Amino acid sequence: MSQAPDGDSYPIQDLEELGSRARDVLAANDLGTMVTAAPNLYPHMWSWDAAFVATGLSTISIERALQELDYLLAAQWKSGMIPHIVFSDVPGYFPDVDRWGTRGASPEGVQSSGICQPPVHTTMLRRIVERATTAGGEDARLADEFVRRTLPRWIDWHAWLRNSRAEDGSGLLTIYHGWESGMDNSPRFDGPYSRVQPGEMEPFVRTDTLKITDHSQRPSDEEYSRYLWLVQQMADVGFDDERLPGVMDFQVKDVFMSAIFATANEDLAVLAEQFGRPQEAPRLRQWAQEFCEGVDATVDERTGLARDRDVLTGEWIGPPTMAGFAPLISTTDQALLERQLEVFEGPEWTGDPRLAFPLPASTSTTYEGLKPRQYWRGPVWPVMNWYLAHCLRRRGDGKRYHQLREASLAQLMEGHFGEYYEPFTGEPLGSMDQSWTAAVALEWLADPENG
Repeated sequence: MSQAPDGDSYPIQDLEELGSRARDVLAANDLGTMVTAAPNLYPHMWSWDAAFVATGLSTISIERALQELDYLLAAQWKSGMIPHIVFSDVPGYFPDVDRWGTRGASPEGVQSSGICQPPVHTTMLRRIVERATTAGGEDARLADEFVRRTLPRWIDWHAWLRNSRAEDGSGLLTIYHGWESGMDNSPRFDGPYSRVQPGEMEPFVRTDTLKITDHSQRPSDEEYSRYLWLVQQMADVGFDDERLPGVMDFQVKDVFMSAIFATANEDLAVLAEQFGRPQEAPRLRQWAQEFCEGVDATVDERTGLARDRDVLTGEWIGPPTMAGFAPLISTTDQALLERQLEVFEGPEWTGDPRLAFPLPASTSTTYEGLKPRQYWRGPVWPVMNWYLAHCLRRRGDGKRYHQLREASLAQLMEGHFGEYYEPFTGEPLGSMDQSWTAAVALEWLADPENG
């Protein structure tokens, strides 16, 4: 499998071939215990990747999809946290478990990082359960058994997020590292990161820039030193949830992650009612409402976009990134929804005629800090297109789901299943044969009638 396009065309001829190639990517990246995020660059399991990968796998095998989530849950900490990386035995990734300093904190026999990622898991689990229930038979039985057995673990995960990261009742989750957001180097975090001043650290040698030779796509060494300093700050206090607020140089109320949590709580409430724990549903729905309201309250009336907040300075964070569309995930305010969609389809976002495909870039296409080739500072991310479309479809907006589906499939027909794409040329960037890109391709293909 190719690690980079190298200028070669790799066109797929039709949707049947696209599906076949996507299945091949997931099979090639499957270690048997986990589907790694991508060959070479990401040879481990990432938390929110695994959730999307599982739903893609469910179009092939419900059993294998549930195994993927089971493997992730086996890495859950006693606190309830699900770590953002579960390390495989494949060497050569940095920062590794030793740099994280989590040995002894993870469950016995598990090597993991010490932070979390966006809680998309129960939303994807509900999707898998719906698919299994429709199929009936053994698939439905497997899903029923899995949900009944694991519900307490998912509830512990949500309780940890609510109680350790939003105990102030703000309806907004605090993150202590940009990596927790999943949007590592987004302009959202420029201000908070600028105030992180690394102290004395062990020297480091990155592996990402050895594998992505176009270094302009990746965060700089200066940025990376800040990332590692925050890891060290957490490790120095043993990742103690009670001590982190007093030591961390980076603390942000993450609006996009909070919107994900809002809808995930509703999804978990539905699962709890269906699979034997109805007494949990009221608390989960209370959290869903709390975080929906928290997200809505961040919207800038001038721009129509939601905003993060820097906990340490109290300042709103307002660069125009795709996180500004957090209300599309969770809001129940029809007027706000309509305003958001107007902006989303306007000339600074999917309505920009320069775009290769009418899909949202990770920052506004007119933003002065746009870097169309650099990770979360400009490229288009296929997994985010599907997730936003999924949320819109669940509102009954089949028209926009269909529009995003058509554009997304057209983007993926180039054949490399890139990690992300240049918005104006459509060039695949980052790691090729990315598992969650292949997974959402299968999701798009599984629902041709919707829209």
